[in-house]
Amino acid sequence: MSDDREVVRALLDRYGQTYAEQAGIDLADRPQPLYQLLVLTNLLSTRIRASVAIAAARELFSAGYRSPQQMAGANRRSLLAALGRGHYRRYDERTATMLVEGARLCQERWHGDLRRLREEANGDPPALRRLLTEFPGIGPTGAEIFLREVQAVWPELRPYADRRVGTGAQRLGLPASADKLGGLTGGADFARLASALVRVSLGEQPIDDRELSGELARAVAVR
Repeated sequence: MSDDREVVRALLDRYGQTYAEQAGIDLADRPQPLYQLLVLTNLLSTRIRASVAIAAARELFSAGYRSPQQMAGANRRSLLAALGRGHYRRYDERTATMLVEGARLCQERWHGDLRRLREEANGDPPALRRLLTEFPGIGPTGAEIFLREVQAVWPELRPYADRRVGTGAQRLGLPASADKLGGLTGGADFARLASALVRVSLGEQPIDDRELSGELARAVAVR
């Protein structure tokens, strides 16, 4: 167990930044940052590198598309230009359409406030996943991404770990179950741990001794 905790500490120190943090989202249980997480989720849901999706999200937010109201009224040329600056070109036309349609759905059904979606689902993960997949472009994988990140500010979801988190944990010899992983770190840090393990799962972060940080290399070496 002490070895597991050492691996987790090293992961958090080296790779423990959520995707929302990378995209410049100051995540909180408020309408605007929750909507920004939804936008990031939409961008991450396509077959494109996470770094490109994050860059595109930053460009969208810099262009002023930070709320469903702003996105629903977006000028299409401006929206496409922002996606292009983030090098999000392969799916830009379709994604622009889905973002506008999703913003309108958010406004019409939940009055622009995803806390209402949370209330409708009573905080139940399967119900939340079902509601999230009603947004254009967000399927089961996208719903998992959103819940994995939003657990940082929706504590009733913690510890939340999807298949990718479990795969990353197994690669490092950590327990794959959410409950066991949750026992290795404080609740508030679990979203950061989940993001680090997803990066390991996707090969975004190396796990061989030549490239790992010294702390994590030593921790993995003893396993």
